[in-house]
Amino acid sequence: MIKKQNIWALTLFSLILVLSVYYITLPDEIDVSSVATNIKTTISNEKSSEVIMTLKADSKEKIDKKTKELQEILTKDDSTTDEKNNAYEELKLLNLIKTKEEEISMKISDKYKLENFVEIDGDKIKVVVVKKDHTSSLASEIMDFIQEEFDEKKYISVTFSDGDSKKEQ
Repeated sequence: MIKKQNIWALTLFSLILVLSVYYITLPDEIDVSSVATNIKTTISNEKSSEVIMTLKADSKEKIDKKTKELQEILTKDDSTTDEKNNAYEELKLLNLIKTKEEEISMKISDKYKLENFVEIDGDKIKVVVVKKDHTSSLASEIMDFIQEEFDEKKYISVTFSDGDSKKEQ
């Protein structure tokens, strides 16, 4: 029977052997400029993602809080039928809005290849797009694109974020 200590020693030896072979087969010169460029791109993408992720987390927190409140009304024994019906209708509306936000966000991502965040509040639609170089014509194009999704007129604002600051168009 093989002892645990022998297995650990064999595993450690194998790991050292694999790492040694890998180190020996590495090229002698590494292109430092390409590594630096990759690092800058990664940092920039992380900042961009951070802005969108923060907005999404805040929105999710708000929706979760509202959903919990409505579910409490639905489960309370002392809630009236009207209160329960209103809470149920509001829950349905929340889900429809959330679905529409995700749908619009995906369409913007597909058409413009831009990371974005969409929030619908009544007849107002707030869009945050991650893009360093932007123009008013792009903002206008995104607004028109979103408006096509609705029959009634919506107030649409497009904000561009480069990861550090936001600029509204």
